Amino acid sequence: MATVYVVQANRKHDVVSAMQFGELKELLPEDESIVLSTGPVIRRLRAGLRAFSDADYLLLMGDPVAIGLATAIAADLNNGRVKLLKWHKREQRYFEISADMYLRPLQETA
Repeated sequence: MATVYVVQANRKHDVVSAMQFGELKELLPEDESIVLSTGPVIRRLRAGLRAFSDADYLLLMGDPVAIGLATAIAADLNNGRVKLLKWHKREQRYFEISADMYLRPLQETA
């Protein structure tokens, strides 16, 4: 089963609808602050994302620095590939966005 990694918890936003993509796992608590040193946050994100694979998603919520770090770490751990969930306000649902940081061409299937 896929996992949806929520970068940073935010109790003001209901993310239950993201469960259609997989089990939710929060990487950072709501009150985590990235002010002076990124080292502890990078270690926590790397540990939380250690099993990130092609089946999984990042739900980009929280501190923009944490979002950037989590995306870079997930891509690094998964050979440059990462899938993101983006909220579409008008449609009131999440859309999947796939990215290959190495910009390799898509494999065609016969």
